[in-house]
Amino acid sequence: MLTIYNSLTRSKQQFVPIEPGEVRMYVCGMTVYDFCHLGHARVLVVFDMVRRWLSSRGFKVTYVRNITDIDDKIIKRANENRESVGQLTARFIDAMNEDADALGVGRPDVEPRATANIPQMIDLISALMDNGLAYKADNGDVYYSVRKFEHYGKLSGKSLEQLRAGERVEIDQNKQDALDFVLWKAAKPGEPFWDSPWGKGRPGWHIECSAMSERYLGSHFDIHGGGQDLQFPHHENEIAQSEGAHGHTFVNYWMHNGFVRVDSEKMSKSLGNFFTVREVLAKYDPEVVRFFILRAHYRSPLNYSDQHLDDARQALTRLYTALKGGDADRVHKVDYDHGYAKRFAESMDDDFNTPEAVSVLFELANEVNRSGSREQARLLRSLGSVLGLLERDPEAFLQADSGAGISAEDIEKQIEARNAARKNKDFAQADRIRDDLLEQGVVLEDSAAGTTWRRT
Repeated sequence: MLTIYNSLTRSKQQFVPIEPGEVRMYVCGMTVYDFCHLGHARVLVVFDMVRRWLSSRGFKVTYVRNITDIDDKIIKRANENRESVGQLTARFIDAMNEDADALGVGRPDVEPRATANIPQMIDLISALMDNGLAYKADNGDVYYSVRKFEHYGKLSGKSLEQLRAGERVEIDQNKQDALDFVLWKAAKPGEPFWDSPWGKGRPGWHIECSAMSERYLGSHFDIHGGGQDLQFPHHENEIAQSEGAHGHTFVNYWMHNGFVRVDSEKMSKSLGNFFTVREVLAKYDPEVVRFFILRAHYRSPLNYSDQHLDDARQALTRLYTALKGGDADRVHKVDYDHGYAKRFAESMDDDFNTPEAVSVLFELANEVNRSGSREQARLLRSLGSVLGLLERDPEAFLQADSGAGISAEDIEKQIEARNAARKNKDFAQADRIRDDLLEQGVVLEDSAAGTTWRRT
């Protein structure tokens, strides 16, 4: 029985799909005006893991992750760069896909762009106008009337008064209420615009996801995910828009992954502890970064530091070492009713508890090291693959160069020199070569078949 922590009910609930055997899932994607940072990496990896597990459990998953390719930040950055909005967003969409591919994140089934769904947004805003939940202000903007939606605040768990007291709301004389939010922005000189019943303009951010999720998944679907920072106001506003327009439940299960912290402080540009995915991948193997993300439960804070990444590298090395020297292919179909696979499945079915699932992988690796069982090695690779791990050739991972160490070519030359020294019975020189390589993070392993090596 799969259970999911539902942010809406603030409790774990048994997962029951709307359509038996099918899951429709929407995740808020990137606003493409800069390179992806570690927070984005966590969203990408977490919901890729969710999709993989649902698929492995036999569900037919339709996964939609949007791209916001028009908003204030995008327009500002394009103007600063003296390029078009389209040129800017195309470049960073390519960069996002490169980062996602490196992290082993599969492409979503549908990846809608905001600019390709403007008619759907206009239709949704029109429905809200017809239902008396939206109004056009004197400045030409269209706003959502928050106080007219009875259930506003149910996702964040706060009343309107608490929300107003706790949020820094910009004073806008055009609004009827300070909590009202924009659905359609009237065009300003030099900005991109589309025609609408309210004049030329462009959509507000919140309406984008309501319209795109409805277009591709329907007005009622199973899972909506995103970072914890989106719970309020973005996801709260999505509920108000979609349920206000259609009069029924929008999403059954809301999932939010936790924040990324750097040395126990929240990552932010203002604190100077902001890291892009590219900066991290310049120092660490992408699979190590993915493993680091999945070692933590998706709802818990993720604390980034070089030490934690180094620990993740050592731990993943242990798993690959258990597969080294064998020809362990993946199991054609995992039997989740027995042994290690059963315990792995029980962990994943408990709100995608990847830390517990990973601990099962380590127990299984110990079993492989003890028994040399090819069958258990195949199971280890198969269960790892469910998480997007252990899919490479073990030798390739163990010998991978992060870019900071001795090259594979130089290591092979040193091994040749060591073999020559041993042949000449100069064991002191052979030991010096071995020790020198060890200081550079390279372990030599001798066997009857010859000498192999791996990085520590």
